[in-house]
Amino acid sequence: MNILKRIGWEIPEHQATPEAAVLNRRAVLAGAAALSIGGTLAPGAARAAAAAPTALPTPAGLPAMNPPRDMTYRAGRALTPEKIATTYNNYYEFSEDKDLWRAAQKMTVSPWSIRIDGLVGKPRTVGLDDLLKQVTLQERVYRHRCVEAWAMTVPWTGFPMAELVKLADPLGSAKYVVFTTVEEPKAMPGLDSPLYPWPYVEGVTMAEAMNDLAFVSVGLYGKPLPKQSGAPIRITLPWKYGFKSGKAFVKVSFTETMPKTFWAQLAPDEYGFWANVNPAVPHPRWSQATERLIGTDQRVPTQIYNGYGPFVASLYAGMKGDMLFR
Repeated sequence: MNILKRIGWEIPEHQATPEAAVLNRRAVLAGAAALSIGGTLAPGAARAAAAAPTALPTPAGLPAMNPPRDMTYRAGRALTPEKIATTYNNYYEFSEDKDLWRAAQKMTVSPWSIRIDGLVGKPRTVGLDDLLKQVTLQERVYRHRCVEAWAMTVPWTGFPMAELVKLADPLGSAKYVVFTTVEEPKAMPGLDSPLYPWPYVEGVTMAEAMNDLAFVSVGLYGKPLPKQSGAPIRITLPWKYGFKSGKAFVKVSFTETMPKTFWAQLAPDEYGFWANVNPAVPHPRWSQATERLIGTDQRVPTQIYNGYGPFVASLYAGMKGDMLFR
């Protein structure tokens, strides 16, 4: 007889985020921009989701994706509905509104190349097609937790970040991995805003990058990433707040010093370098104790490290302070 043992972070399927509310990330609001982050779906975003086509355009240049699903990391929730996910997005290069998916279609994602530099044996530029020939794609269903206190559950296609690090061949002195997002002024009107320290830069420690949970995503729902969700390649760090998962990166740098990341530069008291999910540490302007499941608006308790503590808590053993979670 098979005995099913539930891991502590698993929850009943009825608490799941529906499959269509998923595709987005980066809408962390800067205090410097004096924008208010609401806890409910804005009327404009709701109308956009209702009006959106069942299948949105997907980027050219990448094949259909049907890799095997890695069952190691069970989300414990149903998938967020794809339609909702692809029309509720944070991507400030295009707009500060959630309803930006149409504007994002102007972005060019093919051909795509990535510069690898800094403390590496051989700085170089690699095409995305060539990169994908050197890794093994898989699908992982991860929870996604925005610092704005909304959440979703998404099936990503990609590969462990550790594979990218190994291909880069960093020097022993490298302590951080830094990701820089593309700047495309003709397609991204948000780049004109003087409020933000463009380009969008994010980073992790080498230990975080080498943890198996850290993922590099190139697909979503078995399709290439939509442009509004970070096409053609993005970071996925499910135990951290969503703004840490940089989209559409064109450069990967290895450094000895902690990088000056986008949101940490803009509002360091609200969005720090570490930004691990913690229900006990409130944002300066709202609670993080609960989260709203996109698509149902159901409120559920937030879990430490977004429920992935068994896999990542050891990375922070001995480290203390609230800023570890901002």
